[in-house]
Amino acid sequence: MPYYTRVLSKNDDFPTLDELHEVLRAEHAAYRLTEEDGGEDGWVSLLLSTEDEVEVAVLERSIVTDGSPGQDEVADMLEDLHDARPESGADWVKEYLGTVRTVYAFQHLAGSELVGGGDALHALRSALFQRGDSILQADLEGFTNEEGYHVVWQFADTVTGPWNMAVLQDGTWYHFAMDLGDPDHRAAFLRGDVPADLSAVQSQTSRE
Repeated sequence: MPYYTRVLSKNDDFPTLDELHEVLRAEHAAYRLTEEDGGEDGWVSLLLSTEDEVEVAVLERSIVTDGSPGQDEVADMLEDLHDARPESGADWVKEYLGTVRTVYAFQHLAGSELVGGGDALHALRSALFQRGDSILQADLEGFTNEEGYHVVWQFADTVTGPWNMAVLQDGTWYHFAMDLGDPDHRAAFLRGDVPADLSAVQSQTSRE
């Protein structure tokens, strides 16, 4: 089954192909982007690959309008959030999805498993995310807030390792790093609490 990561943006403007090429030129010159689909309104689908044609990812840009594929993607994500936890984070993401205007979907291909390929993909995704007014989504992981901290649990039960998380309390985000495999850390996060043995940084309020 294909694996996707996504940037979900409130904006309908987007970087040009030349701007994305510049992201790669800076530190990933061995990788290139090829336009697979596009038109007068700009690129729609791009292939990220190595110079010797190892395919790393397909990047698709979908505008969210009535009846569009982008709207269908958002609807699927909303359905997947049914009973998601913590409830406070899931409710925030549901509200946020109602404001999304562009979905940038990266389908990870074989070349993404290479160190360089993964780095090039990450650079492009980060460039889109850092344009602002965006959150991230990853299959089998969940969603972030606008600061890139994880706010909804969609991991497998067997997941372990450190991860940057956030919980929403009284309209304010609390950011912390937890061990995904620690049962106490996991239970606290799913309740919408900061684990008792961890410190958190209070962030800006979740709404303007």
